Amino acid sequence: MAEEIRAEMVANVWKVVASAGDTVSEGDTLVILESMKMEIPVVAESDGVLTRLAVNEGDVVQDGDLIAVID
Repeated sequence: MAEEIRAEMVANVWKVVASAGDTVSEGDTLVILESMKMEIPVVAESDGVLTRLAVNEGDVVQDGDLIAVID
């Protein structure tokens, strides 16, 4: 079953670390968000393949926005 990873706060996408098609393990950093001068890593919560990356560097995400999908 696909796992959706969503933003938990309003933030800027500072750096995209992973790419669609990458095999990821639980705890791997996918994206780094920046909010109020703090860097917040967004990590995979399960093992699988990153099938969709819904953000790009420089994007602004809102609470609940889709960041990535892991199958």
